[in-house]
Amino acid sequence: MSKVLIINGSPHKNGCTATALAEMIKVFDREGVETEILQTGGKVIRGCAGCNTCQNTGKCVFDDIVNETAPLFEEADGLVIGSPVYYGSPNGALLAYLDRLFFSTRFPKQMKVGAAVVSCRRGGNTASFDVLNKYFTISSMPVASSTYWNQVHGFTSEDVMKDAEGLQTMRNLAANMVFLIRAIADGKEKYGLPEIESRYFTCFQDGK
Repeated sequence: MSKVLIINGSPHKNGCTATALAEMIKVFDREGVETEILQTGGKVIRGCAGCNTCQNTGKCVFDDIVNETAPLFEEADGLVIGSPVYYGSPNGALLAYLDRLFFSTRFPKQMKVGAAVVSCRRGGNTASFDVLNKYFTISSMPVASSTYWNQVHGFTSEDVMKDAEGLQTMRNLAANMVFLIRAIADGKEKYGLPEIESRYFTCFQDGK
């Protein structure tokens, strides 16, 4: 069975972001896709210290929810990241969490399907959406899209329930994500994963 890990970066467990994610879960349940929700919002999460300990140990030096998430992320076929908009950007604690999660984990993320979901009262959604998608596109993760940018509007969860287009966008996003996960699984079995070249690390020092 396919599995999608869902990260709720809002400190409000049943708020606007959760309402959007719940609409996706309806589709995942209908399609027989297993889901697991992690509530990272509201937790005290420090940023990356740049110590590079993880490069040797394979896990973050700060043993918190980041390290708890790593094995769940590794076994998942898809990752949904949901965030409210704060000052035109995703939740700061969520960004600290994602920086550490993506940098400290050594397992390949290639062809895990990613989807970002953002919620706000009025503005800043597309800027926040762009920030979250960058975690996927640097990790060889295909990005799931929908019939509009993956966003909902509202100040409360009740407001979001009135955003018919936003909720429809969530359902279409989940349906597209299921298709991608299944198509990638079929392609992997038939063709194998694309061969990735060894990484170049550009560093213009000493004339190199």
